Amino acid sequence: ISCALIDDGTVRCWGANESGEVGDGTTGPSSFPVPVAGIAGATAVATGWFHACALIDDGTVRCWGRNAEGQLGDGTTTSSATPVTVTGITGAVGIAAGERHTCAVIDDGSVACWGANASGQLGDGTTDDRPVPVPVAVIDLHGAVAVAAGYGQSCAVIDDGTVRCWGGSWAGQLGDGTTTSSRVPVTVSDLSDATAVSAGYQHTCALVRDGTVRCWGWNRFGMLGDGSTTLASAAVAVPGVEGATGIAAGGWHTCALLGDGTARCWGANRSEEHTSELQSRGLISYAGFCLKKK
Repeated sequence: ISCALIDDGTVRCWGANESGEVGDGTTGPSSFPVPVAGIAGATAVATGWFHACALIDDGTVRCWGRNAEGQLGDGTTTSSATPVTVTGITGAVGIAAGERHTCAVIDDGSVACWGANASGQLGDGTTDDRPVPVPVAVIDLHGAVAVAAGYGQSCAVIDDGTVRCWGGSWAGQLGDGTTTSSRVPVTVSDLSDATAVSAGYQHTCALVRDGTVRCWGWNRFGMLGDGSTTLASAAVAVPGVEGATGIAAGGWHTCALLGDGTARCWGANRSEEHTSELQSRGLISYAGFCLKKK
């Protein structure tokens, strides 16, 4: 599933649609963008595995698609082919959709998450094989300015430039120098001045204020970009990437948007998603992750 935010505040989606994740009220695949029903005033959109969510300008969040793990956040586990409102979320300023969970940054600097929690990716100090269909607060997290959600991990950029992550970490994707999972946030090692973070399947990457990129976690296909295929449990620098203005981690690959409008990508290339440079016309999309050029 891929989605685009339109400048009139609507959202359009396309792709697989077996659970209604295109959001137009149908469950048939769409090979071209279709308007998501009832969405107006959207300021951001995020796509997960089989669900998507939009941040609305009134601080609410609306989600649609598969809901078996409660990732739509409406208090049920019933999938919906049209958007439903996430229960109890007000003042949201950021949104991220993972494989089967979703997180939102609130305007007080806190983060709330909902959905699957088998790896502790909701960050409330628990692990639960049952769905968590309503938002729970991430423990001991303050000053968050951005959030990312991956397969079984979540991360937040803090206003002091650090990054804190929680959830599964068998490949070091929490970045704290260990491969130990955590149900509460831990601080990523060897990383400062971060401005954005993006979480993939089992790896995570951060954009640094100086325009460089640092990554950590699983690295079998080179998605950390450090020239090796060795996992890293702390942040490592991606050589050759300078002047980056955006970052997107896909399942097994990563892309950075550069200030000159080009993009650089690294990692798996099974579907020709790896290119050394790509001229951007304002929007680039990889595996459901979109970066809008400012």
